Amino acid sequence: MPVDHYENFPVASLLLPAHLRRPVEVIYRFARSADDIADEGDANDATRLAGLAAYQQELDHIADGTTPETPLFQDLAPLIVAHDLPLQPFRDLLSAFAQDVTVKRYADYPSLLDYCARSANPVGRIMLHLFEVASPANLARSDAICTALQLINFWQDVAIDWEKQRVYLPQEDLQRFGVSESTIAGAECNDAWRSLMAFQVERTRALMQAGADLALDLPGRFGWEIRLTVQGGLRILEKIDQAQGDIFRHRPRLGGPDWPLLLLRAALFRRPASR
Repeated sequence: MPVDHYENFPVASLLLPAHLRRPVEVIYRFARSADDIADEGDANDATRLAGLAAYQQELDHIADGTTPETPLFQDLAPLIVAHDLPLQPFRDLLSAFAQDVTVKRYADYPSLLDYCARSANPVGRIMLHLFEVASPANLARSDAICTALQLINFWQDVAIDWEKQRVYLPQEDLQRFGVSESTIAGAECNDAWRSLMAFQVERTRALMQAGADLALDLPGRFGWEIRLTVQGGLRILEKIDQAQGDIFRHRPRLGGPDWPLLLLRAALFRRPASR
């Protein structure tokens, strides 16, 4: 399976406490359906943006304490109230999806991180609030993990995103390594491309590792969920390295043989001694 920041949302996972499976499933439906409005089918940009604006209006109903108009938000509203969830992460997701409709290139790494802060980090933040462990330190580490997962998804899906006319590799990095978009179009894995991908993999690995010990400070099954998610992301980066950056012919995916290794690595994971 690929690393995808919504597929990594622990939907109805057996590792989740039973009382949280329903909230997670409904929140996932919100995120997945909103992403589909922005990304799936053949609707024009105006229609996509209107659909996302309608979702924002439904969040406004929840904020005002009035009844939402659609079944999805009628399911979501009582969960937000019951678990005292902030609305900003939901609004941030919609903002990122709307940006995907109109923005196809990113000038530099900070602008890409700004997008990730709204497209990926809200998922982790919502989960921390559900588990009532949303301390500033935990939120910061969760942001590092979620941004890393989003970046990993970009690196494994360069060719797929190209078909959607999107390039998430920062333009400044393409220029730095002497890679043009024609390289992506032609699926060329030359020395410049390999150097570019090695740079992205190392930077993303460092970001993931910066947040990884969050899993050690979270309650039992939730901590295990995060351990496996982190190890899955790191495994994808490892596969990109093993393919020498050739994600065109060797798109990295997690398969059956990977799971025993991920479980072992998750079980053996310890906080670095220097911390």
